[in-house]
Amino acid sequence: MELQVERIQQDTIQASERRGPGRRRRRRLRLNLILGGGLVALLILAATLVPLLTPYAPDTIMSAIRLQPPSLAHPFGTDHFGRDMFSRVLYGSRIALQMSLLSVLLAAVPGIWLGMLAGYHRGWGEQVLSRVMDAWLAFPGLLLAIVLVARMGPSLNTTVVALGVVGIPSFYRLARSGTISARHALYVEAARAVGVHHSRILLRHILPNMASPLIVLLTLRIGTMLLAAGGLSFIGLGAQPPLPEWGALLASGRDYLDSAWWLALAPGMAFTLSVMGFNLLGDGLRDVLAPDTGIA
Repeated sequence: MELQVERIQQDTIQASERRGPGRRRRRRLRLNLILGGGLVALLILAATLVPLLTPYAPDTIMSAIRLQPPSLAHPFGTDHFGRDMFSRVLYGSRIALQMSLLSVLLAAVPGIWLGMLAGYHRGWGEQVLSRVMDAWLAFPGLLLAIVLVARMGPSLNTTVVALGVVGIPSFYRLARSGTISARHALYVEAARAVGVHHSRILLRHILPNMASPLIVLLTLRIGTMLLAAGGLSFIGLGAQPPLPEWGALLASGRDYLDSAWWLALAPGMAFTLSVMGFNLLGDGLRDVLAPDTGIA
């Protein structure tokens, strides 16, 4: 009887030890999804409802209240022209979302399509394209974006194009590896046997099979692009004043850190929370949708 009790106790302890890591992982997963999804939802709501959240236009100059600290009337204070920082940060969320989403789409569409074509047809074309993409990835992404923007001229549009071009190889590699894994699957062989066109096979059969890791990569890259776009604007190569882009707001606020700290704090916190939200959401989605892909 005592042996049975001891055995039951040992089995219970071993079972709880096995459940422990899984339970902690599920708790972390739930926390990532809730925090990340909440921050992203807050960013989207702020960008969508900004006219309802503030009575001031982002470019309204009020010289009488220059460099006012945060107050009830101006929660984030005012800048050196008397413009309301709360309005400028909220309107900046629209620019941040537009730049990051457009950059990711500009990288994803050609990257995924080229990756699927290379992985499906293979041959010497795939070898050449893969070597080009490997060489592309050898350059630091932000440095390459700086070179492209400097060549095309600093503006919001050129920043989007440069970041999109820099992001193509990561989508290419994921789409290529997924296509190689799926090209000999039974459902692909069956579609090929009945004469389905290659492009239809890619779009209707192979692409949906890669949807989970692609969604994860898209989510993570939005945060990366948002941070990169702000970095380019911070050094004067992105969105130009008077656009209330967060990186440009940070750049203008660094000259007033000792006297008007709120000018840099507000856009800095917006940057931090937004990038953190997309990263946490991407981590949570990766654990749910594609835990074994190694996407980072």
